[in-house]
Amino acid sequence: MNFAAIDYIVFGAYCLLIVCIGLWVSREKKGHEKNAEDYFLASKALPWWAIGASLIASNISAEQFIGMSGSGFRLGLAIATYEWMAAITLLLVAYFFIPIYLKKGIFTMPQFLEVRYDARVRTLLAVFWLLVYVFVNLTSVLYLGALALKGIMGVNLWAGVIGLALFATVYSVYGGLKAVAWTDVVQVVFLIGGGLLTTYLALDAFSDGQGAIAGFSKLIAESGDRFNMILFEGELLYTDDAGLTQDAYDLLPGLSVLVGGMWIANLFYWGCNQYIIQRTLAAKDIKEAQRGVAFAGYLKLLLPLIVVIPGIVAYALKAPITVGDEAYPWLLNEYVGPGLKGLTFAALIAAIVSSLASMMNSTSTIFTMDLYRNYFNKDASESDLVFVGRIVALVCVGIAVILAPQLASLDQVFQYIQEYTGMVSPGVLAIFIMGLFWKKATPNSALVSALLSIPLSFSMKYIFPTLPFIDRMGIAFLVSVALIVIISYIEGRGQDDPKGITIGKGILQNDPIFIGLAFGIMAITTALYVLFW
Repeated sequence: MNFAAIDYIVFGAYCLLIVCIGLWVSREKKGHEKNAEDYFLASKALPWWAIGASLIASNISAEQFIGMSGSGFRLGLAIATYEWMAAITLLLVAYFFIPIYLKKGIFTMPQFLEVRYDARVRTLLAVFWLLVYVFVNLTSVLYLGALALKGIMGVNLWAGVIGLALFATVYSVYGGLKAVAWTDVVQVVFLIGGGLLTTYLALDAFSDGQGAIAGFSKLIAESGDRFNMILFEGELLYTDDAGLTQDAYDLLPGLSVLVGGMWIANLFYWGCNQYIIQRTLAAKDIKEAQRGVAFAGYLKLLLPLIVVIPGIVAYALKAPITVGDEAYPWLLNEYVGPGLKGLTFAALIAAIVSSLASMMNSTSTIFTMDLYRNYFNKDASESDLVFVGRIVALVCVGIAVILAPQLASLDQVFQYIQEYTGMVSPGVLAIFIMGLFWKKATPNSALVSALLSIPLSFSMKYIFPTLPFIDRMGIAFLVSVALIVIISYIEGRGQDDPKGITIGKGILQNDPIFIGLAFGIMAITTALYVLFW
């Protein structure tokens, strides 16, 4: 991509703005020393709009801009189910999960597991999350971001990985969640605005300058096979990088997407995921948290227009690419003109850097609050906890920098992320669901489910190699739930566990504004599925 002077100015101004805001909001009042609540939970002072913006900025990264566009190029609109079903999932999490988390006054998801079960479950899941965040999430985001830099600007892959890591580190390691959340408010403006601009320009080009609406109509007319939300076996075949014909059903297996394993992926991600839930734990109160999540739900409904449609446009334009994840960079190179490249590039970098900063902060939170404080230094001061959190963030991103280039052999990294996160998510979600809503679940049953989660998923992959991974996730979840029920009944003989949670009027809230927003999301989602069935 050939940048004009104005593009360098726009992009440079964006970078300077983010760093300045991050450092400015990280300041403490004279005489006040940053404590653990300040660093890890932004002083519990986030309003709804900051929560919603930060949720989306943390969620949307290179894996969506690059990875989901790549899947859009290969699979079409069906991949948008991850976004649209997530909007409904957010409502469930906001109403049923978040009030309980806030009531317990926790810092981390593993901490909740100790409150509900015991320290063994907390420690095991803390280690699980650290491994997933470092070896799957941080690594993949760095790789996809560097891939974009390489495709757009010709930057060496290693240099791109290191540059992105340094940018995210500059403001987030010092300021903690406060710096991450408030810069996310600005980041989401860039990623939504710049993303919509890219989609508009791509559709306009596809219609030969007749406008985005005309381009979209032409896209549906000429690439109708890429606009089915529910895929059936043999309905959509595509050619992978090796030149082999693949069935899209293997990745998005028909109605199972609506009633099966997709719910496991979504509920795990939005309801049990530290770097997502951490924003709501930092809310002023329950109402602000729920309204912020609903705001994020509306943004999720918009996102396929930004991250999926460009991939379909690249397919319709017969983009000369060999890897699906090259679709978005190719569009930027070909159809974004001088003067606008800096803005669209800033949108992409905003998505990448905000996610990196969030993952680094949450990884350091889990290590510091769940492992360091419990096993290494039980008498750690507030300043010790903040110092350790900063060091851990640096170490984790350093490991990810080393590993990221090793993902270069994959075609659709978004699918890699979903499948290998799916090795952990069924068992973990089962532990949370049963812990939240079934008072008989015992600590030993949760521990067994956690220990067997990965072996169970890998054995199912070996025994049923042709079974779509989303279906394997659904089955693994049901098996994990069954294990928890059986072991709990054997141990407790049908009695409630002493740490069981009683859900009543004191926990669940009926905020009329949230309820109204929720009905709006459900109506729009239903209409979208009916339209693109």
